[in-house]
Order: sequence, then structure tokens, then C-alpha cells
Amino acid sequence: MAFECNIDARGKVARFQTGLLAVSGGILLAVGAILGPIPTTTGLVMASGSIAGGVFAMWEARMGWCVIRAMGFKTPL
Repeated sequence: MAFECNIDARGKVARFQTGLLAVSGGILLAVGAILGPIPTTTGLVMASGSIAGGVFAMWEARMGWCVIRAMGFKTPL
């Protein structure tokens, strides 16, 4: 399967920023689950999902490819 570039520079920046926010939020969530009031198991599952999604968004930005656009949907960026 070939990944053809289907987003422009603005889309790449938006996806990278979204990925950074998701990874940062996942790290904060993991810290809160380990040290704070968030139940550990639930918090770590949510944190790992956020981090994985953020890494995927940053990978999309690096590749210049968007899975939603590849499925045929039009996105604003």
C-alpha cells in the first residue's frame, strides 16, 4: 500500500500540533494516574490511548498522509 501525500503544509502542521497535544496530555494523564486521584488502571489505559493516537497523528504529519482523507472524506485543512 503506497502512502500518497494527500495533505498540504497547513494540514501537516495541524496534525503535528494535535499529536504533540495528545502526547503531552497522555503523559500528564499517566502521571495523574500514578501519583494522583485518577484510578490507576483506567488512567493508564486512557494515557496509552492518548499517546498512541498522538504518535499516529505526528506520523501522519511526517508522511503527509491523512487516514480520513484516504477514506474519501474531505477535511477543512
